[in-house]
This record gives sequence, structure tokens and C-alpha cells, in this order.
Amino acid sequence: MTPLCRDSNTWVESWLSFPRWATYLSCVDGNAEAAQVLYEWNLSLAQSIMRDIAHIEVGIRNRYDQVISSGWPGSQHWLLDPQSPVWIKVVRTGKHGIRIDKNDKNRQNISNAISRIPSRTPSPDQIITELPFGFWRHLTDAFHEKTLWIPYLSKAFPKGTNRKTIESSMFLINIVRNRASHHEQFVTDRRQREVSAAYSTSVRLAQMIMPELGMYIEDTSTVTSVLKNRPVTM
Repeated sequence: MTPLCRDSNTWVESWLSFPRWATYLSCVDGNAEAAQVLYEWNLSLAQSIMRDIAHIEVGIRNRYDQVISSGWPGSQHWLLDPQSPVWIKVVRTGKHGIRIDKNDKNRQNISNAISRIPSRTPSPDQIITELPFGFWRHLTDAFHEKTLWIPYLSKAFPKGTNRKTIESSMFLINIVRNRASHHEQFVTDRRQREVSAAYSTSVRLAQMIMPELGMYIEDTSTVTSVLKNRPVTM
């Protein structure tokens, strides 16, 4: 790695922003070269966990589509059918008696996905690839237990799998995914434990829906080795 020049703090601060750069500097007692090494390590860790999450994301969305489509009674694909559990209103009373439609975000996600496809008649496959990970995560929440989990999604996992376990697993993966995609720092022990947990959870979920995928992620992941090679800080 090409070391930073001693007078390079100005352009680095302009590039990363002072608050972001200061986080790395504070870990290495203000040493700019060591801070750069730590920054690049952080980027490598983010890339490693994003790779593993990408594998489980593709696996989950395709498996979910398979189990729902195989039993869906409507004439349209379940992502497009107005009677689908992802489209119908799921109204609950929140704080101060305010009525909230818990499915509003799902409808927005589907509509936004369709708007990004350069076709007047986008196929279900095209829509699926445009939907964010958060969409798939919300399909296993409590509000969809009777309409999606029990009749469809439970079949994607081994018999007896608890919905709450899947929901919490997807939540953890989604949190770490968002942090990595937004270039957040993983320099603290807590954040590194979360990355490690997201990796383990991704492997476990993959093993549930497709054992071969679980083995593939485990055999090819670099998350553990990157975590072990974290630069020594002061």
C-alpha cells in the first residue's frame, strides 16, 4: 500500500470528511499512515461481509419467490396481485392512537422497483432483482405471520423453524448490510462482533434454505480472516 504523505491530511479530510477521518486517527494516536491502513482494512471487511450477504440475499429472495409462487392461488404473480399479503392494508394503532398501515413500505418498495425497470411490462424476475433486502426481511415480521409465514414462507425452512428466529436473523443481516453499504466504521469491538454474527447468521440461514449454499459461503468467505488481521491500534 502506498503510504500517505505527512502533509496529506488536508486532502484526506476533504475526501473522507473530518469526522470520518478523525475516527481512524483517534484509533492510532493521530498517525496518518496507520489510520490509512486501518481505513483500508475497514473497507476490506465491509467488502467481505457484503459478498456473503449478497449470496444469502439472492438465495433468500429466490427461495421465498419459489415457495409463495408454488402455492399462490391468484391469476397474477404474488408481487403484482392486489390481493397479495404484500399489497393489502395491514392497519395497526400506534402511539397516540394513530392508525398506521404496516404494509405501506412494502407497496412503496414494489412500486419503486417497477419504476426503475425500463419496461412497460416488467417481469416478476426483474422486479425481484430490484427489491431491497429490507423488503424480504419484513415478509417474516409478526404482521405477516398468518398471511405469509404460515401458508408459504415456513416451507422455505426446516419443519419447526420459528418465525421470530428468522425475523431476528434477517434484521441483523440487514443492519450490517446497511452499515457496510453506507461505508460506516467497523473499528470498534462491538461492530466487529456484529459483522462476525452477521456472517455466522448468513451461513446458518443458507444452510436452512440450501445446504450447498451454506457450505459454499462458509468455504469461500474471507470475513473471519479479515477480522483476525485487523491492524494493531495504539
